[in-house]
Amino acid sequence: METNREISALMHLIDDPDEEVFTTVSNRIISLGSEIIPNLENLWENTPEGDVQERIESLIHRLHFQDLQQEFTSWNRKDRPDLLEGALLASKYRFPDLNGNPAVQQVEKFRRNIWLELNSYLTALEQVNIVNKILFSYHKFKGSEISYQNQEEFMINKVLEMHRGNSITNGILYQSLCQMLDIPVMAVNIPRQFILAYFDQSHEYFSTNVPANKIHFFIDPVSGQVYTQKDVENYFLRINVEPNEAYFKPMDNRQIIRFLLKEFSKCYDDQRNTHKKEEIILLSDILHEEPKAD
Repeated sequence: METNREISALMHLIDDPDEEVFTTVSNRIISLGSEIIPNLENLWENTPEGDVQERIESLIHRLHFQDLQQEFTSWNRKDRPDLLEGALLASKYRFPDLNGNPAVQQVEKFRRNIWLELNSYLTALEQVNIVNKILFSYHKFKGSEISYQNQEEFMINKVLEMHRGNSITNGILYQSLCQMLDIPVMAVNIPRQFILAYFDQSHEYFSTNVPANKIHFFIDPVSGQVYTQKDVENYFLRINVEPNEAYFKPMDNRQIIRFLLKEFSKCYDDQRNTHKKEEIILLSDILHEEPKAD
């Protein structure tokens, strides 16, 4: 009962013109956690003043963002954080009430479609051709180069709805499916690209030194096109960068989601949205932290 009275008092003070009072009220509301969001949403619906509505929207966003930081921290602490789960968390910046189950179920459907056509006698290229056939021919997935004007192509839930993503989100979907099917396809850190590589299954992928000759071929997740080692060598010549072993080492799931967030933050490069860019970078910085056990 005491808590209800406090919440009621806080709701009445949100429109206080004194900024110091509003700051104190805001901080107390945030400290109560996301359980107070329904109260804020109800107040928003019954508030005609636009400036007060903006205050309420800001408070709701802060509460959602606080929860999202905690979710990323928990994901980062896992021994083997799931790639698709990490991408869905990134989507929650734009869609805070996102239920990830439909996306997971859709990816599982793709996995079954691919699994039905796989067998133990297929070559590496034949396995990848089946993945490409299911994704790009049967399910009509499209891909495009990274464009910071197309925010939805950074959101894996929207990519699954639209069947269209950029190289990062298509690559996350592609790698997630391969992980589920025990196909050794993983993203590598080629400069200015997000590209996948099919690794020799007998190799220890995450050893310190990963020779390029342990990669059978490369895959462009935009279209599924396969590139040879020679193609990649020519690419390095074209961009005038000396190749080294670090570029051919698989990125782990934390690195991939960190890269997704950093690229997504560039969608908010205009001055009006600087705070959004800073928030997304803050999320990516969580994945720089050394994971600690709960």
